Amino acid sequence: MENVILAVKGMSCGHCINSIEGNVEKLNGVHFVKVHLNEEKVDISFDPNVVSLEGITDIIEDQGYDVALSKSPKDQSCH
Repeated sequence: MENVILAVKGMSCGHCINSIEGNVEKLNGVHFVKVHLNEEKVDISFDPNVVSLEGITDIIEDQGYDVALSKSPKDQSCH
């Protein structure tokens, strides 16, 4: 399972939340999606063997939003 936080620009209301969450969670391999409107972030948990991060971001971008990878929790490690 892979967990990512996407920075998504252009979200402004409840319709944006429903649209993103509804379309992303329809994808096979997506286990969790949560939009944080005020923070302009989307948390996603997915199986990279079933669906790619690029496929997920394409779905969001196709709805008219700008998407960037905010951070990946698994990349947060001590050195």
